[in-house]
Amino acid sequence: MEKSCTLLIHFDKGSPAIANEIKEALEGNDVSAKVDAMKKAIMLLLNGETLPQLFITIVRYVLPSEDHTVQKLLLLYLEIIEKTDAKGRVLPEMILICQNLRNNLQHPNEYIRGVTLRFLCRLNETEIIEPLIPSVLQNLEHRHPFIRRNAILAVMSIYKLPQGDQLLVDAPDMIEK
Repeated sequence: MEKSCTLLIHFDKGSPAIANEIKEALEGNDVSAKVDAMKKAIMLLLNGETLPQLFITIVRYVLPSEDHTVQKLLLLYLEIIEKTDAKGRVLPEMILICQNLRNNLQHPNEYIRGVTLRFLCRLNETEIIEPLIPSVLQNLEHRHPFIRRNAILAVMSIYKLPQGDQLLVDAPDMIEK
């Protein structure tokens, strides 16, 4: 089954990025090197390469990063990687990102909260979204309008999922408030 892609980036295949180079850059402490490595990994994924060995490295070294650019690229990476196996079940390693997403939804920085809520709008896997619902609902009452708007969009997209009406029974009422 073909998946739609929300992003189109030109990548010159004349300069191939080796997975080991990307891994070394991600493991380092240099933020600009991590940004470049994440961009290369995303471009390789968009060009059809599979890089399963990078996922654990990204979870260990990129998830804890506080840099906004790195966080944005991380969410883009998480959007385009394969989250299910051949039978349609969510991969076990995807559960590793749930705690980080929950932490981002409760982060004191509004930007990180907002981009995480926007990321949830593009997820279709209910097993990943289900544990995050209480945090999404808390953001409906946030003082900042940017957060509230993205929380409403996240609630609407969750409600539109095949089992979304069971996950958020009273979503239309919550949005009206």
